[in-house]
Amino acid sequence: MITSVDRRSNSLPRALLFSVLFSAALLAGFGICQLLDINMPELGIYPRKTDSFWGIFLVPLLHGSWSHVINNVSALLLLMAGLYLGYPRSRWYALAVIWIGSGILTWFFARDSYHFGASGISHGLFFYLLLIGLLRRDKRSTALLMIAFFLYGGMLMSIFPGEPGISYELHLFGALMGVLMAFLMRHRDPLPERKRYSWEDEDDSDLDEDPYWLAEQDDSKKP
Repeated sequence: MITSVDRRSNSLPRALLFSVLFSAALLAGFGICQLLDINMPELGIYPRKTDSFWGIFLVPLLHGSWSHVINNVSALLLLMAGLYLGYPRSRWYALAVIWIGSGILTWFFARDSYHFGASGISHGLFFYLLLIGLLRRDKRSTALLMIAFFLYGGMLMSIFPGEPGISYELHLFGALMGVLMAFLMRHRDPLPERKRYSWEDEDDSDLDEDPYWLAEQDDSKKP
């Protein structure tokens, strides 16, 4: 059942505000590090290196260039809004597991190199919206699925090794976490209320009435 709290918390203005604030934080963080001459990539994840374990929590906030952060922000703007708008009860669980889970798997299994950027989250959210839409099949989930697919369908291929200097591992592990959370959270959010039309009420009232032939039989039995 959808409550009034659910309706307020998943309104479109709130969803857009959330995604804009998150994206602005990424841009501001990168700008501050540039001003302070902080080498952000070295704060990222270096697999199996103990002093880079904290990079698991920082990796989505770290970027190598303005083009890198802008590319990630452009995807996150809509994917974050879709998560916030469509799944008010599961969004925080999904975001947390995608964020931390993709970092942990990268730390354990990725190549020996620095891994950084928010693309693990963007791929996780894309696969989350894609799969949970297929599992739930209500109008809102299906609409979010289609928007994500048509805008960012290329993410389906970027989980495989490709361009040098790109951490496909972050993409892959983010996608795996998104798939996992889609299965786990598919029943957590209530289905949207289905709009009921006046003609449906008329049809229901017609069904409650006896068919005309039964009414005629009843009349014929009367003395």
